[in-house]
Amino acid sequence: MTQSQVRGQVRVERLDRIRGIPVAGVLERYPLAVPFEALTVAPVSQGLLNRGLRLTAPDGGGWFLKQYLDDAGHASGSAIAAQHRAIAALREHGLPTAPPLAARDGRTFVLVRGRRYALFPWVEGAHRTGRSLDHAQCAALGTLLGRIHRTLAELHPPVEQPAAVPSANPDDTWRTIDDLLERSRRHDPQQPFDALARHRLRERRELLAAYRHRRPGPAAAPPTGWVHGDFHPLNLLYRGTEPVAVLDWDRLGLKPRTEEAVRAATLFFHHPETGVLDLPRLRHYARAYREASDSSPEQVAAGVHRVWWERLNDFWMLRWRYQRRDERADPLFPAAAAQTVWWCEEYEQVLDACVN
Repeated sequence: MTQSQVRGQVRVERLDRIRGIPVAGVLERYPLAVPFEALTVAPVSQGLLNRGLRLTAPDGGGWFLKQYLDDAGHASGSAIAAQHRAIAALREHGLPTAPPLAARDGRTFVLVRGRRYALFPWVEGAHRTGRSLDHAQCAALGTLLGRIHRTLAELHPPVEQPAAVPSANPDDTWRTIDDLLERSRRHDPQQPFDALARHRLRERRELLAAYRHRRPGPAAAPPTGWVHGDFHPLNLLYRGTEPVAVLDWDRLGLKPRTEEAVRAATLFFHHPETGVLDLPRLRHYARAYREASDSSPEQVAAGVHRVWWERLNDFWMLRWRYQRRDERADPLFPAAAAQTVWWCEEYEQVLDACVN
C-alpha cells in the first residue's frame, strides 16, 4: 500500500467508527504491543471491493485493517480462514505474501457487529503496471504467478477435473445488451459516458454476430486448479524492482489456471487509454509463466481463447453503472471496451505472444 492511498488521518480515540469500521472494537481483540489509542488511522482509497484502514504506530510501524464486504461466498468464516491458511503456507514456501495477525483467540479474523475483519502487517511498496517493467521483470512476473499456481496445487489435495466448464452464452449476452442500451437511454442526466456506452454496446452486438461461431466448447477449457482469483497491478506491491507482497486473496478458488494467467496479462500489459496490449512484454511474461507453472502451449492457447470470448460477452462495468447504480468502475470501461475490439482484430498476434 502506498502513501498516496492514504487520506485524512485521524486518531483512533476520536472516532470509534471510521468508514463504517468500529476500529476500537476490532483492535481490542488483538494483543497489540502499542495501545490503540496511540495509533493514527487513514483510509486506504484504492480498490473497488472491501474497505481498509492503515493504522500507524508512533514508531512508524503499522498494520492494514480490512473489513470484508463481499458476501457472495467469499467472505464467510470458512472462506476467509482458507484464504489465510493459503497466504501463510505460500509465505512459508518463499512467496511474497503478508499473512494476517492472530487475534487473542488464535483465529486470524474477528467478527464484530456482524462483519468480519482481519489485521495484516502494513507492507511498504508501490504498484507497477506491466508497461513499466523491463523484459526481465515481465518474465519475473510470469514466474511469480506460475510459482503461485504450482505451490497452491502442492498445498491442496489433487483437483478432480470438471467434465465441462461452460462459456458465456451469446443469447444471454444479446439480451443483456438490449437491457443496457435501454437503461443507458433512460439515464438522467445524460453524460458523454452514456453515449460511449451505447456506441460500444452496438459495436459489441456486431462483433458478437460475427464471432459467435467461435464460442469455446464446454470441454475445451484448460485444466482447473487453485488460483489467486484477482491477480492484477493493484494486488501486487513492489519495492524497487522486486515484488514484496501479493495482496487480496478474497477470490482464491478453483478455476481454469491459464485463464488467470491470460486475464492478468490483459490487466498488466494494456495501454490505459487504448487497451492495446504490449505484445513483446506479454511474450516474456507468458514464456516464463508456462515454464514456472508447467503449462503447455495448448493449455495457454485454450486460456487465451476463453478469456477473449468472456471479454466479448462481458459488461460488468456497465452492469455496475446501470443496474447497480454504482459508478466506481466507470473509469475502467473506455480502455476495456477498446481492448475487446482490438483483440478481435489482432487475435492471432495475441495468441502467438502467449504460446510462442
